[in-house]
Formats: sequence, structure tokens, C-alpha cells
Amino acid sequence: MITRSSVNKVLETAKIDEVIGDYVTLKRSGSNLSGLCPFHNEKSPSFNVSVAKGIFKCFGCGKTGDVVKFVMEHQQQSFVEAIRTLAKRYHITLEERESTPEEQAEQLLLDSLYIINDYAKTYYEQQLWETEIGQSVGLTYFKERGFLESTIRKFGLGFAPPHSRLATDAQKAKHDPALLSELGLTTQSGRDFFYNRVMFPIQNISGKVVAMAGRQLVKDNKSPKYINSPESKIYQKGKLVYGIFQARQAINKLDECLLVEGYTDVITLHQSGIENVVASSGTALTTD
Repeated sequence: MITRSSVNKVLETAKIDEVIGDYVTLKRSGSNLSGLCPFHNEKSPSFNVSVAKGIFKCFGCGKTGDVVKFVMEHQQQSFVEAIRTLAKRYHITLEERESTPEEQAEQLLLDSLYIINDYAKTYYEQQLWETEIGQSVGLTYFKERGFLESTIRKFGLGFAPPHSRLATDAQKAKHDPALLSELGLTTQSGRDFFYNRVMFPIQNISGKVVAMAGRQLVKDNKSPKYINSPESKIYQKGKLVYGIFQARQAINKLDECLLVEGYTDVITLHQSGIENVVASSGTALTTD
């Protein structure tokens, strides 16, 4: 667990205008800064930042707090995760005390989920680039869509072969079968969930892989064109948009975000130089 002195050091070092300025275009408004609230849809700025007090407040939706609260709300992180995010931004080495067994178990679970998803992303990428069927089927599909190899690598696209061995290989690598199932990478019977599909890893704003999506290559009326990982402790579909990690800097720079329908729309626009673009992870729009 992070020591209190390290938390204090982060709080003393992190500048609220710098941190919020990474995500919101702020303009001087008297002694404060103002911008469009990142927590609700608005056309006139009601989001205010007081550098002197170290707090933000939106007079539209009512959200308020300090720099840590902003990171927690904006990136859907716990207090500890937000402190780690800020420490990384300001190159602060955190001192840690021994966590309680419950804290250790919870953190171990979250870390394991991220590690397994990252393993799956790497596995599907290897299948795409390093196997004959991956190159002839998966890579050919992406290139027929007009994607350059640099674009394919940028978004970490992959391929799940017809006879995928992710479940077997992951267990050989000592990954927990129960967690593989919880993340939706395997079925309840322990078989691969994704097969004969091109794969799109879904990343959060920090770049961590939270879920996977697969598009079928052979039309099958019994199976949907796209299938996604189920919701989990690290993935809530209604709170995340696809491509936010790759788009975050362009959105902040241009003060505009384009919402499109699907994964390939995002990738195509990025390749064309339009990077302030994301896609919803479903057909329904939510408040988040």
C-alpha cells in the first residue's frame, strides 16, 4: 500500500491545471480557468478550475473535487490507481507499506486481469503476423480494408484462427482458467471463445487492454458479425469508447471529438490523419 508521505508528495506536486489541461481545453476566466465539462455534454463552459484552491467544480452537473478526484472520475480509477497515475506523470517514486490481505487480493486480481488481456492481445497479434493462416486470412482481410501495416500494428490488431489454442497456451503460461473465463476469452467449458475472427483489442484511456472484440470472416447467420468480451471488473461497455487511448491527445488539442459507428471507421480515419475520433462500444449511447 502507498505510504501517506508518498500520497502527500503527489498531492503537493501535481498541478491541477496541468493535469486537467491534458483532457480539457482551459481558458483564463478571471482568477480561475474554465472549459467545457468532460463529465457531461454542454455547449457553454460551466467547468471551473481554481489553481489557488486546487479544486475543480462544474456548475452544470455538480461534480467537484481535487486533482485526484478528477483523475478518479475521468479515468474511472480507484484512489490508489489515480495516485499511481499522477506519480507516473510527475516521475515520483512511491514508497509502499505492506498491504492488508484483502487489499493485496483485490490488487492482484485486477493486475491479473490486465496481464491476461495483454497476453491475449499479444497472442492474437502473433497469430496474425507469424502464422501462415494469419497472414493469408487475417492480414489479407485488413489489407483489403486498406489498412497499412503500420496502422495494424498501431491498433494492435490480431487474428484468432479457426482452431485457436489460446486457452491451452494461456494455461501452459500459468494463467488462471477461471480468470480467462471471467474475461470472456474462454467459454465455461474451457474452450476458446474467439475463433476464425480478426481481433480488435479495446484499451482504456491509459492504454491498458480491458476487453477484446472479434469480427467474423465467414458469414454465419447463427453468429453475430461482431462479438465482444463480457463486462468485468475492468471493463464496463457503457463507460468506454473505442480508440480513446489513440485519440486522447488529438481530442485535447483540437477541443473536438468525433463519434463514429465502428472500429474500422476509427482506424480508417486515424490512417487518414483524422485522429480525434472514437467509436461507441455498442448501439446504445449512455451518459458516460
